[in-house]
Amino acid sequence: MSQYDDVWLVIPAYNEGQVIAGVVEDARKTFPHIVVVDDGSTDDSAEHIATTGAHLVRHPVNLGQGAALQTGLKYALAQPGARYFATFDADGQHQTADVEKMVEVLRRDEADVVLGSRFIEQNGQVPWIKRVVLRTAAAVSPTARKLKLTDAHNGLRVLSRKAAEQLNITMNGMAHASEIVGFLAGSDLRVAEVPVDILYTEYSRAKGQSLINGVNIVFDITMRERDR
Repeated sequence: MSQYDDVWLVIPAYNEGQVIAGVVEDARKTFPHIVVVDDGSTDDSAEHIATTGAHLVRHPVNLGQGAALQTGLKYALAQPGARYFATFDADGQHQTADVEKMVEVLRRDEADVVLGSRFIEQNGQVPWIKRVVLRTAAAVSPTARKLKLTDAHNGLRVLSRKAAEQLNITMNGMAHASEIVGFLAGSDLRVAEVPVDILYTEYSRAKGQSLINGVNIVFDITMRERDR
């Protein structure tokens, strides 16, 4: 019996065969309940996931990270005893120690949703160009400003059951991060940020979306918000 039996990690994965088994096996040392959504991978990701003891859900085609997260959250919500839901990257950037901190904020009933921030504490891990783009994204987004977020596009989040049941991600690609922030800003959910330590490995840097693409996503979402 684990103290985290009521927590589910939701991991979207697309062509992460090189690292996914190690990421999941490490996370399961703390969190026994993990669902990995293989989002139409064309490599051997699914085979590696199947060896880890995690729950495996597969999309027959690649739908994008937003769709994979929605599938994973829906699956986790259906599991007995599930109360807290963490979105967790497949490439090794996120750390379970940060999830533990975030879950405790929810257990103390201090928030309904806890978002990780790379910028509350400056640890030098974030590449300076990425830092500038991400801080700018938070500054120009009306919804991020409303929530007073320092890091609007961090994939490490922990949601209460109440929040997870309300969330409905419709943007299948990477724009889902802005959609989630918009949803939170328009809801009555209590949102908190906590400092997290993201690990930028050579592998994760190579897999990450381009900064230009990130800027385009923020611009698109900002225009949508202003048009409402």
